[in-house]
Amino acid sequence: MSAWLAVTGILLLFILALTWLAVIPGLSASSVEGAGAFAYPLIFLPFVSSAFVPTKTMPGPVRWFAEHQPVTSIVNTIRNLFAQKPVGDDIWTALAWCIGILVVAYIFAMTAYRRKIA
Repeated sequence: MSAWLAVTGILLLFILALTWLAVIPGLSASSVEGAGAFAYPLIFLPFVSSAFVPTKTMPGPVRWFAEHQPVTSIVNTIRNLFAQKPVGDDIWTALAWCIGILVVAYIFAMTAYRRKIA
């Protein structure tokens, strides 16, 4: 039961962080298409992570990127929680990424909002 709560909490925090990240182009873009194009780079993050294959099987530069991006630590944490294995440092890395993205995105979104209404 606690694993499900932890997974739900991490996913909700990640969704909240990505939502605030999406607010920035929504406020800054001059068109709907411009704001929508922002999502394309985010769509590829799961494909260059440990979501589908272990990072140790990836070539050097791709492995380095995969090991140092937020989706990998989130996926590893969720996978280990569901498998009832120790999560190690991945949970702290996942939380740091989510909170970091959330705080930075919120600051930039508020700055974009203030510029828009000024």
